[in-house]
Amino acid sequence: MPDALKILLVEDHEDTLRLMARLLRHLGYVVETAPCVNDALASAQKHQFNLLISDLDLPDGSGLDLMRQLRGQAGLKGIALTGFDSVDDVDQALQSGFHTHLTKPVDLDKLEAAIRAVTNGAS
Repeated sequence: MPDALKILLVEDHEDTLRLMARLLRHLGYVVETAPCVNDALASAQKHQFNLLISDLDLPDGSGLDLMRQLRGQAGLKGIALTGFDSVDDVDQALQSGFHTHLTKPVDLDKLEAAIRAVTNGAS
């Protein structure tokens, strides 16, 4: 699938990471996973991604910092996932470079709609 959207999925909860990756792959996306900031950065050095979907509270740093470091990659968009949904939390995510913010637990339909909106339907 050369035209498939390439997603870097970052989530430290192993079961959630595995389930989300499987669901996204079932929807036709190419998904690379990482459980932490360092692994995500290493993966981003090896591969070009269209979309970062990241938890914000990671064991070795913040998804906000991760997005700040990766947002310079050509065409990279971002969806923040977090358990926090205050106005400040959303503002911080947007200011760091994420295009949208979803609160956990994430509904698959809402995630898919966010992916389509953020990537303008690209696949």
